[in-house]
Amino acid sequence: MAVAFPFSAIVGQEEMKLAMLVTTIDPSIGGVLVFGDRGTGKSTAVRALAAILPKMKAVVGCPYACDPESRQTHCEFCDQRKASAARVRVHQLPVPVVDLPLGVTEDRVVGALNLERALADGVKDFEPGLLARANRGFLYIDEVNLLEDHIVDLLIDVAASGENVVEREGLSVQHPARFVLVGSGNPEEGELRPQLLDRFGLSVDVRTPDSLGDRIEVVKRRDAFERDPQAFVELWKKEDSKIRRKISQGREHLGSVKVSDEILRRASSLCMKLGTDGLRGELTLMRAARALAALESAKMVSSGHLSRVAPMALRHRLRRNPLDDTASGVRVQRAVDELFNA
Repeated sequence: MAVAFPFSAIVGQEEMKLAMLVTTIDPSIGGVLVFGDRGTGKSTAVRALAAILPKMKAVVGCPYACDPESRQTHCEFCDQRKASAARVRVHQLPVPVVDLPLGVTEDRVVGALNLERALADGVKDFEPGLLARANRGFLYIDEVNLLEDHIVDLLIDVAASGENVVEREGLSVQHPARFVLVGSGNPEEGELRPQLLDRFGLSVDVRTPDSLGDRIEVVKRRDAFERDPQAFVELWKKEDSKIRRKISQGREHLGSVKVSDEILRRASSLCMKLGTDGLRGELTLMRAARALAALESAKMVSSGHLSRVAPMALRHRLRRNPLDDTASGVRVQRAVDELFNA
């Protein structure tokens, strides 16, 4: 198994790292879209974060790694075990990170009939796809803006329902497919379809470091990692352990974090001022602020939490203004400053 670069050793890119941490506290936020230059640590950050997450409990033998403590999201295999009163054995698994490559077929994504078993034994057996492997983990799409339209439509449906339904070739299968969707890409190579763009809870922009010191430090750390991965991981083990503890504590603390009416009023006022469509922006803004508060062990969401997550929660939801070519993140920050400092 390949060794992942330590999450705590990533230089800079603070907004990207914060967005990913927040979504691990509350996956219902809806995933992260990372747009920016190549070679800025986008895929490295996803794999690094997954590597430090606490291992997840799963039902032994379940092809979808169902959570034994969440019966409402169980698959058919787990329901049958429950109905037969069979003892459910549990083991721990690392959080999966599944790559969805460009040009992938629909059968590879959703799953299909196992042709080998069908021809050899005459049995209609379902072979799970990438969505099954990604359940309870991360589904990572590099160059997401170049993804084919029919795969985009499929992902939109599954992301909305949390379930994958396959009905073809005499098969009728339904299984849980709840994952944190992480997409990355270069905006110069094409825009993302609005329907999929809206499904990402958070959006961040990453840039090549413009500080000489940061650039040198990136090169030094990457070179040290490639020369001796195990020694480099050991060097950052303590810092990664601190982040793992914060994530565990944040998840436990999330349900007790309070969101006052004043914070909700500010969130709605901000969305109204920016002219965002629908209420998904407000919901995402509130959830992200609450998750950030939980990550920092705060009892209540503050205006500070709200203002820190506002750009990443709203920048991709703004309408284009032909009279204002200011970057969307700057427009959000400007509105935050005007409303919260008034």
